[in-house]
Amino acid sequence: MYKNIIPIIGLAVLAAINNPVSGQQKTTKHQPAAQQKARTGKLIPNDPAVKIGRLPNGLTYYIRKNAEPKNRAELYLANRIGSLMENDDQLGLAHFTEHMAFNGTKDFPKNEIINYLQKAGVRFGADLNAYTSFDQTVYQLPIPTDSTELFHTGFKILANWAGKISMNGDEIDRERGVIIEEDRQSGKNSGERIRKQLLPIMLKDSRYENRLPIGKIELLKNFTHDKIRNFYADWYRPDLQAVIAVGDFDVNEVEKLIIANFSGLKNPVKEKERLNYDLPDNKAPLVKIITDAEQQYNVASVTWKQRGNILKTTADQRKNVIYSMVNSMLSARYQEILEKDNAPFLFAQGSFGGYQGGLVPKINAFQTSAGAKSGKDLLHAFTAAIGESERAVKFGFLQSELDVVKKNIEAGNEILLKEKDKTSSAAFVGEYLSNFLTGSAIGSIEFNYADTKENLKTITLAEVNALAKTLITKENQIVIVTAPEKEKANLPTTAQLLAALDNASKNLKPYVDNAVNKPLLAQKPIAGKVIAEKKFEDIGVTQWTLSNGIKVLLKPTDFKNDQILFSSFSKGGTSLADPNDYQSADNVGIITQSGLGDFNPSQLNRLLAGNTGSAGAYVGELYQGFSGSAAPKDLENALQMVTASALNPRKDTEIFNKAISDAKVSLENKDAEPESVFADTVQAVLSSYNKRSMPYTLADIDKISLDKALSFYKARFAGLGEQSFVFVGNFDLNTIKPLIETYIASLPTLNKKTDYIDLGSRTPNGLVSKTVYKGLEEKASVQLYIHGDYDYTTSNNVQLDALSSALEIKILERLREKESGVYSPGVSLSVNKYPRAHYYFTISFSCAPANVEKLIAAALDEVKTIRTNGVTAQDLAKFKSEVQRQQELNLRNNGYWLGYLTTRLKYEDELNQLLTAKERLNEVTTESSKTNAQKYLKQDNYIRMVLMPQK
Repeated sequence: MYKNIIPIIGLAVLAAINNPVSGQQKTTKHQPAAQQKARTGKLIPNDPAVKIGRLPNGLTYYIRKNAEPKNRAELYLANRIGSLMENDDQLGLAHFTEHMAFNGTKDFPKNEIINYLQKAGVRFGADLNAYTSFDQTVYQLPIPTDSTELFHTGFKILANWAGKISMNGDEIDRERGVIIEEDRQSGKNSGERIRKQLLPIMLKDSRYENRLPIGKIELLKNFTHDKIRNFYADWYRPDLQAVIAVGDFDVNEVEKLIIANFSGLKNPVKEKERLNYDLPDNKAPLVKIITDAEQQYNVASVTWKQRGNILKTTADQRKNVIYSMVNSMLSARYQEILEKDNAPFLFAQGSFGGYQGGLVPKINAFQTSAGAKSGKDLLHAFTAAIGESERAVKFGFLQSELDVVKKNIEAGNEILLKEKDKTSSAAFVGEYLSNFLTGSAIGSIEFNYADTKENLKTITLAEVNALAKTLITKENQIVIVTAPEKEKANLPTTAQLLAALDNASKNLKPYVDNAVNKPLLAQKPIAGKVIAEKKFEDIGVTQWTLSNGIKVLLKPTDFKNDQILFSSFSKGGTSLADPNDYQSADNVGIITQSGLGDFNPSQLNRLLAGNTGSAGAYVGELYQGFSGSAAPKDLENALQMVTASALNPRKDTEIFNKAISDAKVSLENKDAEPESVFADTVQAVLSSYNKRSMPYTLADIDKISLDKALSFYKARFAGLGEQSFVFVGNFDLNTIKPLIETYIASLPTLNKKTDYIDLGSRTPNGLVSKTVYKGLEEKASVQLYIHGDYDYTTSNNVQLDALSSALEIKILERLREKESGVYSPGVSLSVNKYPRAHYYFTISFSCAPANVEKLIAAALDEVKTIRTNGVTAQDLAKFKSEVQRQQELNLRNNGYWLGYLTTRLKYEDELNQLLTAKERLNEVTTESSKTNAQKYLKQDNYIRMVLMPQK
């Protein structure tokens, strides 16, 4: 795969480059003396917990013992090469090489790596994966460590990728179609067309401009085998490679495994020089205005590029902290404006960071962007957005703003330290990868904690404002406009855009803080009591019944040191809305987005600065309730937010008016995008055009009333005696009890039983086929549904899961590996118990329009094979291994337990059903799968949805 790291700007993608990048550059200009002084500081010492070494052949390795998750390791092979190293006759072959690593090596022929790892419970795509960018190619292999044979084989696999890929000619030819389909799946849309026009601007006069990792399609179709073999031989070499191993293992044993598996790799006799490539400065502003028929929004942005440093010293780290502060404070200002109904832009943001998400190390950028309702409004929106950034540069920030940001950073810093022994192995890998690729520092958690704490004490407002003044420069400006084709005549000209840059700082006034200084709750509620207790010893759960009727399930855990999660539900939801006047109820979420009591969202964020406790209410179709999280010390704050959400919801006319205005703009432009039209059609068909399930229209938006939404919200939370709460995390029952009695047992109750209403939305029975013709590119999307009513039981669900897993394997093998017609086909299973028990198997993929019928037939042929023969023994073994391995991880995850216990309560299941999961898994056999496939994979109820290019 090639990875997308370009940021999404508001509601539109300013798709400059559709790749991950982390290149190097040479410094071409001296920095002023003031900046040279700012760079002083001591080198950040490497974390002593990571062992860094180098083999005689030049291969680097990083090894760290880390026990979270238990019996697991993250193994990575990093190659400091990518598409920048390609010759003109090799464009796309760095990425193609990555694909070939999964199509046969010396010790693992054909697809045996995938096959072997799937049998061990490692999932292809979700676990086992790789990506290629401009200057790096990285392979990732999360693997269990409790099997010596499997763990040792993991290093053998990495070594095979490093220097033993077979590059079989037939396999190369088969993979051509897959890569072409990868390009089709991720591109062939307005984003790709816009990107092609942006590249000469964003990457002007650099090698990056002509080295996109996906390459040139015509070359991919026709290159001779020697070209890719030469690329592999030239560039996959140990002096440009690193092995990263983090996990629950013995460090010395892993070092021996690396020495044994990688010492035999050789560098070429005549090594090609790995050159570093730069992104040149631009003195004059670069401007590009782009329109496209399928672009939905009017967006303008300006980027000010700057030269920077790789993080190596405490001075670098201090500067990064200040930039983070600036970004947070500026973001808060934009958010405050967006809470006003007269906001000058549809959306806007301003932030400092790596240029285009880290395109070239040591090149950063400050970017300001804005979206407008129309082309005519874009210049005003753009000017206002730049003006807000200029306000911060010109007048600086306030001490009150800085205090808020410092509190939040301090809270996050404390959590990192408290969770140091519960940090996942995957969290360390990125740091080591960055060190190998760019030389950035690897500070320990303890060092970074102490350094951040010191910075928070000593960073002054003057220092922050001084750095803010460097954000906007006179050089290295890039201005981009992307807009719908229909707005072309209404867009600002290049001269107007450049004038906005010059004039936005005029007539500005300093920012005024609108913080509200009062408590969230005027007074504590009158506490209720726990009146009954029940223990579920086998799963470590306690149930309390409160004096107001609310049930509370509590599961204390040690999975995280500083985390408590909770949620609740009771029946009702938006299903209880008036069927002839439901739009306001369906959009009751506007109430939860408006703040609490006297505090709008911006004011609430200021009030809660430094507090990790957070909670809010929700209203879904069938249920309403609360959800939240907190560090143990801040749980009371989260529970106060529950009380405030129930008793003191906020009505904010300005936020409501802005939301309605934005929704109308979104709907007016939505039909320009083929995927949106297709999604709306699928939604309508799957609900049999039930009016409550149909996509919204402008007429629906006009029917939404703030007063009616607030009234419905209050009705849903007027009586909470039927709520069921679930708490999971690091707490003590005796400590949490008074908090629950104060804030949960005090919630109001009406002593009235409520149920939801079945809205009658039904997926149509029989055979249904619908084709949507929309889009300019040669690209089709297919969604196939096999569905039906069924008896919802845990045993049936496991059998359905087995069928879904096997079908996913077969669809991938057939459509991708055999037909070379798709890149990443999907197979999913969805099951519902309420309001009616129903299952859906979904097969989805994108492909060339000419291949739609052939690939649908191939997919249905695989369904028929499973229906006729059942699941093969090999695929069953893969399924069972994956389930068992995933469950090992799930059982030590707070989020999993929260979802599991909540679902059991909703579905009125036995709470301890997971204890018999292994028995149900053992009941899945080839014969049982055949029986169930004949029952559930029959095509009596089959829906075929296809998106084709417009005629």
